[in-house]
Amino acid sequence: MGPRLNRLSCRENCTDQADQLMKVLELVIYIPVFVVGLLLNVAALLVFCVYLKKWTESTIYMTSLALMDLLLLLPLPSKMHAVNHEWDGTLWPLCSFLENLYFVGTYGSIYMITCIAVDRWLAICHPFKAKQLRSPRAAVISCLGIWVLVISATFPVTFRFRESNQSKIHCFHRFSEKGWSPAVISCVMFFGFLGPVVVVVLCSAHTISALQQSGQRSSQSRACVKIICSSLCAFLLPFTPSHLGIFLQFLVHQNVFQDCEAKSRISLFLQLTMCLSNISCCLDALCYYFIAHEVRNTKTLIRRTLSSQRRATCSSSEL
Repeated sequence: MGPRLNRLSCRENCTDQADQLMKVLELVIYIPVFVVGLLLNVAALLVFCVYLKKWTESTIYMTSLALMDLLLLLPLPSKMHAVNHEWDGTLWPLCSFLENLYFVGTYGSIYMITCIAVDRWLAICHPFKAKQLRSPRAAVISCLGIWVLVISATFPVTFRFRESNQSKIHCFHRFSEKGWSPAVISCVMFFGFLGPVVVVVLCSAHTISALQQSGQRSSQSRACVKIICSSLCAFLLPFTPSHLGIFLQFLVHQNVFQDCEAKSRISLFLQLTMCLSNISCCLDALCYYFIAHEVRNTKTLIRRTLSSQRRATCSSSEL
């Protein structure tokens, strides 16, 4: 226990300077993110649940994404309080529960965005199969499956991130060594981020290529391409730096980096990128309008694609 405690003490001393700077930056970032994200996502839910008369696949996915974003936003006031205050050790179950909500919202949002990309790819690139595979019922089942998957994968793991015998805890910070084990970080990196990134990038690239090669040089086609590129950037920009920071901090816990200055910079990079990743709640909400606009354009493109494919089939059969 002696060497382990010395390593932990040394690591905490190296990150004290980064923690002091983040006490200011987190409040500067979190307050506008919480207010703007809450207003935009609540407004989106009102539109989807009250004003829209018909539920489609896209609106179901976007409603579930808005709920995931709200789940991520709800723990932010507690996270802001924990920046400058240590909590009593008896509150570790509450702290772990709030941390769980935060991680469920984060990775649930990632998987919902992945579903939207797959649904878009299916609708545009495979319109005939889409008529069989896409339906509001299938979208609801997919969303429920993601909720069950993320909750069941997150809660049992993250409750072990803290020791129950601590007198004081720094909630949302300084997880135990169990939280930085190779098994946990590997699952986070591959199943929580890299896997969805590959799916989103491939689906988006294939969809853009299909739109550009379809011969539909209309303003609707160009608008769809711009919206897909914007959605891709809104997905990659918040989450890529934060997961790079998680990987670097994992290397610190594996003693790959031993220089105190390097540890301090990595700690600052991780905390800063984790803060900025929460901007995805606002970016998602801003994308709702554009995705809804894309859905209307996509329906027109699908009808044109189906008509052109039918004409091509009839011409080949006549020959």
